[in-house]
Amino acid sequence: MITASRITKSYGSTRAVDDLSFEVRPGVVTGFLGPNGSGKSTTMRMVMGLDRPDSGEVTIGGRRFAELRWPLREVGALLEAKALHPGRTARDHLWSMAQTNSISKSRVDEVLELVGLESVARRRVGKYSLGMSQRLGIASALLGDPGVLLFDEPINGLDPEGILWVRTLLQGLAADGRTVFVSSHLMSEMALTATDLVVIGRGQLIAETSVHDFIESNTEATVLVRCPAPDDLVTALRAAGAGVAARDDGGLLVTGLDAARVGDLALQAKVALHELRPVQASLEEVFMELTSEMVDYHGHAPAEVGT
Repeated sequence: MITASRITKSYGSTRAVDDLSFEVRPGVVTGFLGPNGSGKSTTMRMVMGLDRPDSGEVTIGGRRFAELRWPLREVGALLEAKALHPGRTARDHLWSMAQTNSISKSRVDEVLELVGLESVARRRVGKYSLGMSQRLGIASALLGDPGVLLFDEPINGLDPEGILWVRTLLQGLAADGRTVFVSSHLMSEMALTATDLVVIGRGQLIAETSVHDFIESNTEATVLVRCPAPDDLVTALRAAGAGVAARDDGGLLVTGLDAARVGDLALQAKVALHELRPVQASLEEVFMELTSEMVDYHGHAPAEVGT
């Protein structure tokens, strides 16, 4: 388990992490979300002992990273895929790491095969693509077969097959009872991969919950309805206290009532239904709504040509 207890970190006048507390439990994939500049990378660096909190403490299984006797066997991390000596081969890179923690050479071969790099293991990593470097970074994290794993944007540069492979790998590691902590900006992928979430903005905690509860607690229940006589149904729905909004495609978005109640009202009003289904907001939509005031840099649509 990873435990952060009221950690704060500043760089000059900039407070990157501000009194942040959370726990990452074993057995599930925990997504770490936040806008650019929210403090995610700084937090992960503090977990790994690369940065020291100005106050507070981060522990792994109750101990700080510096107190771990065999750190690669207890914690693995991919924080920067390109943080590699370009002149080394992948195999040499992993073997040099393995020797620092008394890890066997056979384990080097195992992780190279696991990440699909055995055929290019003797190629210098300076020639690797970003996707290949990501795979080598994942191999480095897995080298000591640790129980705690951190991955910062692990699917950058990967093709669809690689993304699916990483998703399956992370879920398999969690199913083995490991603690898996993953940051990503791809909300659609995080919705498929993670069970729990830690969401921060400007270094402060926004939410620590499950993916399901994060979406459920921050959205209003909505039902999509399609019918040939919408006016009659709208009258019945509004009389029952529902909010109704017409869509451009002719559908109705109903709030304030569940699908079963909408169906009952349609039956009473003798209105045939062609479609009736609950509509749930996506993780991306909820995340954008909750963090919109915490984004430091906003893009704008380009002006029309000729204006």
